[in-house]
Amino acid sequence: MRVFQLDSYVLLLSGKDCLPFLDGLSTNRVDGTCTTVFTKPNAKIIDMVDVICVGENVAIVGHNEFKVNLVNHLNPRILQQDVQIRDISDFNNVFISVDKYPETDNVTSVETFRGWILVAPKSVRIDATMEEEEFNEYRIEKVIPHPGREITSSSHPFNCGLHHLVHESKGCYVGQEILTRMRSRNNTGKSLIQVKGNPIDATTSGKTHSLAIRRD
Repeated sequence: MRVFQLDSYVLLLSGKDCLPFLDGLSTNRVDGTCTTVFTKPNAKIIDMVDVICVGENVAIVGHNEFKVNLVNHLNPRILQQDVQIRDISDFNNVFISVDKYPETDNVTSVETFRGWILVAPKSVRIDATMEEEEFNEYRIEKVIPHPGREITSSSHPFNCGLHHLVHESKGCYVGQEILTRMRSRNNTGKSLIQVKGNPIDATTSGKTHSLAIRRD
Protein backbone atom coordinates (compact mmCIF):
# COMPACT_ATOMS: atom_id res chain seq x y z
CA MET A 1 0.00 0.00 0.00
CA ARG A 2 1.57 3.29 -1.14
CA VAL A 3 0.69 6.01 1.36
CA PHE A 4 2.06 9.55 1.68
CA GLN A 5 1.41 11.88 4.61
CA LEU A 6 0.09 15.30 3.62
CA ASP A 7 0.73 18.61 5.33
CA SER A 8 -2.97 19.29 5.74
CA TYR A 9 -5.48 21.00 7.97
CA VAL A 10 -8.98 19.78 8.79
CA LEU A 11 -11.86 22.17 9.42
CA LEU A 12 -15.19 20.83 10.69
CA LEU A 13 -18.32 22.70 9.63
CA SER A 14 -21.67 22.23 11.30
CA GLY A 15 -25.10 23.73 10.65
CA LYS A 16 -27.79 23.20 8.04
CA ASP A 17 -26.30 25.71 5.57
CA CYS A 18 -22.81 24.17 5.27
CA LEU A 19 -23.08 22.79 1.74
CA PRO A 20 -24.91 25.79 0.23
CA PHE A 21 -22.37 28.06 1.93
CA LEU A 22 -19.41 26.22 0.38
CA ASP A 23 -21.17 25.92 -2.97
CA GLY A 24 -21.67 29.67 -3.13
CA LEU A 25 -17.98 30.40 -2.58
CA SER A 26 -16.10 27.81 -4.64
CA THR A 27 -15.61 26.73 -8.24
CA ASN A 28 -17.17 23.27 -8.24
CA ARG A 29 -20.74 22.25 -7.49
CA VAL A 30 -20.81 21.35 -3.80
CA ASP A 31 -23.86 19.24 -3.00
CA GLY A 32 -21.96 16.46 -1.24
CA THR A 33 -18.46 15.04 -0.94
CA CYS A 34 -16.24 16.51 -3.68
CA THR A 35 -13.08 18.47 -4.44
CA THR A 36 -13.36 22.19 -5.10
CA VAL A 37 -11.31 25.38 -5.27
CA PHE A 38 -11.71 28.68 -3.44
CA THR A 39 -10.56 31.68 -5.43
CA LYS A 40 -10.00 35.40 -4.90
CA PRO A 41 -11.89 38.07 -6.86
CA ASN A 42 -9.07 37.98 -9.44
CA ALA A 43 -9.62 34.18 -9.78
CA LYS A 44 -6.26 33.33 -8.21
CA ILE A 45 -6.31 30.31 -5.90
CA ILE A 46 -6.81 30.52 -2.14
CA ASP A 47 -6.81 26.74 -1.71
CA MET A 48 -7.97 23.51 -3.30
CA VAL A 49 -9.87 21.46 -0.73
CA ASP A 50 -11.60 18.14 -0.35
CA VAL A 51 -15.11 18.54 1.02
CA ILE A 52 -16.12 15.43 2.96
CA CYS A 53 -19.60 14.83 4.37
CA VAL A 54 -19.32 13.18 7.78
CA GLY A 55 -22.76 12.45 9.20
CA GLU A 56 -24.51 15.77 9.72
CA ASN A 57 -21.21 17.68 9.54
CA VAL A 58 -18.86 18.62 6.71
CA ALA A 59 -15.06 18.45 6.85
CA ILE A 60 -12.79 20.61 4.71
CA VAL A 61 -9.30 19.21 4.11
CA GLY A 62 -6.76 21.59 2.61
CA HIS A 63 -3.08 22.51 2.57
CA ASN A 64 -1.67 23.85 5.86
CA GLU A 65 0.16 26.74 4.25
CA PHE A 66 -3.14 28.12 2.99
CA LYS A 67 -5.32 27.57 6.08
CA VAL A 68 -5.20 31.09 7.50
CA ASN A 69 -6.08 32.66 4.16
CA LEU A 70 -9.02 30.31 3.66
CA VAL A 71 -10.39 30.82 7.17
CA ASN A 72 -10.10 34.59 6.71
CA HIS A 73 -11.96 34.20 3.42
CA LEU A 74 -14.78 32.09 4.86
CA ASN A 75 -15.54 33.62 8.26
CA PRO A 76 -16.65 37.11 7.12
CA ARG A 77 -18.97 35.55 4.55
CA ILE A 78 -21.03 33.40 6.93
CA LEU A 79 -23.31 36.36 7.75
CA GLN A 80 -26.76 35.03 8.82
CA GLN A 81 -26.23 31.48 7.57
CA ASP A 82 -26.32 28.50 9.93
CA VAL A 83 -22.63 27.61 9.67
CA GLN A 84 -20.07 27.08 12.42
CA ILE A 85 -16.40 26.39 11.68
CA ARG A 86 -14.07 24.55 14.05
CA ASP A 87 -10.39 23.74 13.46
CA ILE A 88 -9.74 20.09 14.33
CA SER A 89 -6.34 19.82 12.64
CA ASP A 90 -4.52 19.09 15.91
CA PHE A 91 -6.55 15.92 16.41
CA ASN A 92 -6.15 14.39 12.95
CA ASN A 93 -3.56 13.26 10.44
CA VAL A 94 -4.18 13.35 6.71
CA PHE A 95 -2.69 10.96 4.15
CA ILE A 96 -3.08 10.18 0.48
CA SER A 97 -3.07 6.58 -0.69
CA VAL A 98 -2.13 5.88 -4.29
CA ASP A 99 -3.92 2.53 -4.03
CA LYS A 100 -7.46 1.88 -2.80
CA TYR A 101 -7.21 1.85 0.96
CA PRO A 102 -9.02 -0.91 2.90
CA GLU A 103 -11.91 0.11 5.13
CA THR A 104 -10.54 0.86 8.58
CA ASP A 105 -12.40 1.75 11.75
CA ASN A 106 -12.39 5.50 12.49
CA VAL A 107 -10.55 6.31 9.24
CA THR A 108 -12.44 8.39 6.66
CA SER A 109 -11.40 7.43 3.12
CA VAL A 110 -12.52 9.40 0.06
CA GLU A 111 -11.52 8.77 -3.55
CA THR A 112 -10.31 11.90 -5.37
CA PHE A 113 -8.54 12.61 -8.66
CA ARG A 114 -5.24 12.54 -6.73
CA GLY A 115 -5.85 9.22 -4.96
CA TRP A 116 -7.64 8.22 -1.77
CA ILE A 117 -7.61 10.93 0.90
CA LEU A 118 -7.44 9.44 4.41
CA VAL A 119 -8.40 11.42 7.51
CA ALA A 120 -7.53 9.61 10.71
CA PRO A 121 -7.51 10.61 14.38
CA LYS A 122 -4.00 10.68 15.78
CA SER A 123 -4.87 7.70 17.95
CA VAL A 124 -5.09 5.55 14.81
CA ARG A 125 -1.75 4.53 13.36
CA ILE A 126 -1.28 4.76 9.61
CA ASP A 127 2.20 4.12 8.25
CA ALA A 128 3.41 6.44 5.51
CA THR A 129 5.21 4.18 3.03
CA MET A 130 6.10 6.78 0.38
CA GLU A 131 8.80 9.40 0.63
CA GLU A 132 8.29 12.73 -1.13
CA GLU A 133 10.48 11.69 -4.08
CA GLU A 134 8.34 8.63 -4.82
CA PHE A 135 5.14 10.62 -4.39
CA ASN A 136 6.44 13.22 -6.82
CA GLU A 137 7.27 10.55 -9.39
CA TYR A 138 3.69 9.31 -9.13
CA ARG A 139 2.34 12.84 -9.62
CA ILE A 140 4.61 13.54 -12.57
CA GLU A 141 3.54 10.32 -14.30
CA LYS A 142 -0.16 11.14 -13.82
CA VAL A 143 0.25 14.95 -14.23
CA ILE A 144 -1.30 15.63 -10.82
CA PRO A 145 -0.80 19.10 -9.30
CA HIS A 146 0.06 19.54 -5.64
CA PRO A 147 -0.47 22.49 -3.27
CA GLY A 148 2.65 24.54 -2.76
CA ARG A 149 4.11 23.26 -6.04
CA GLU A 150 1.71 23.74 -8.95
CA ILE A 151 -1.24 24.97 -6.88
CA THR A 152 -0.22 28.38 -5.57
CA SER A 153 -1.71 31.78 -4.84
CA SER A 154 -0.21 33.11 -8.08
CA SER A 155 -2.12 30.64 -10.27
CA HIS A 156 -5.75 30.29 -11.27
CA PRO A 157 -7.35 26.82 -11.56
CA PHE A 158 -6.86 26.56 -15.33
CA ASN A 159 -3.10 27.13 -14.95
CA CYS A 160 -2.49 24.13 -12.74
CA GLY A 161 -4.64 21.38 -14.21
CA LEU A 162 -7.82 21.97 -12.23
CA HIS A 163 -10.17 22.58 -15.16
CA HIS A 164 -12.40 19.72 -14.03
CA LEU A 165 -13.00 21.47 -10.69
CA VAL A 166 -14.43 24.60 -12.36
CA HIS A 167 -18.09 23.74 -12.98
CA GLU A 168 -19.32 25.01 -16.34
CA SER A 169 -22.85 25.99 -15.29
CA LYS A 170 -22.55 27.28 -11.74
CA GLY A 171 -23.98 30.55 -10.54
CA CYS A 172 -22.01 33.35 -8.99
CA TYR A 173 -19.03 32.74 -6.70
CA VAL A 174 -15.92 34.74 -5.93
CA GLY A 175 -13.76 34.76 -9.07
CA GLN A 176 -16.48 33.21 -11.26
CA GLU A 177 -16.77 36.04 -13.77
CA ILE A 178 -13.10 35.92 -14.72
CA LEU A 179 -12.96 32.12 -14.99
CA THR A 180 -16.13 32.02 -17.10
CA ARG A 181 -14.78 34.68 -19.44
CA MET A 182 -11.47 32.85 -19.83
CA ARG A 183 -13.22 29.59 -20.64
CA SER A 184 -15.72 31.13 -23.06
CA ARG A 185 -12.92 32.87 -24.95
CA ASN A 186 -10.78 29.71 -24.89
CA ASN A 187 -8.05 31.83 -23.37
CA THR A 188 -7.01 30.07 -20.18
CA GLY A 189 -3.34 30.99 -20.43
CA LYS A 190 -0.62 28.64 -19.25
CA SER A 191 -1.39 25.03 -18.40
CA LEU A 192 0.19 22.16 -16.50
CA ILE A 193 2.15 19.69 -18.62
CA GLN A 194 4.69 16.90 -18.27
CA VAL A 195 8.11 17.71 -19.77
CA LYS A 196 11.33 15.79 -20.27
CA GLY A 197 14.33 16.40 -18.05
CA ASN A 198 14.58 19.06 -15.36
CA PRO A 199 14.06 22.46 -17.02
CA ILE A 200 14.51 25.72 -15.15
CA ASP A 201 10.76 26.32 -15.02
CA ALA A 202 9.92 22.92 -13.52
CA THR A 203 7.44 23.05 -10.64
CA THR A 204 8.18 19.45 -9.65
CA SER A 205 11.31 17.63 -10.81
CA GLY A 206 11.68 13.86 -11.22
CA LYS A 207 14.30 11.41 -12.38
CA THR A 208 13.53 11.65 -16.10
CA HIS A 209 10.54 14.00 -16.38
CA SER A 210 9.11 17.04 -14.60
CA LEU A 211 5.95 19.07 -14.29
CA ALA A 212 5.85 22.63 -15.58
CA ILE A 213 3.25 25.33 -16.16
CA ARG A 214 3.69 26.69 -19.66
CA ARG A 215 1.78 28.55 -22.32
CA ASP A 216 0.50 26.35 -25.13
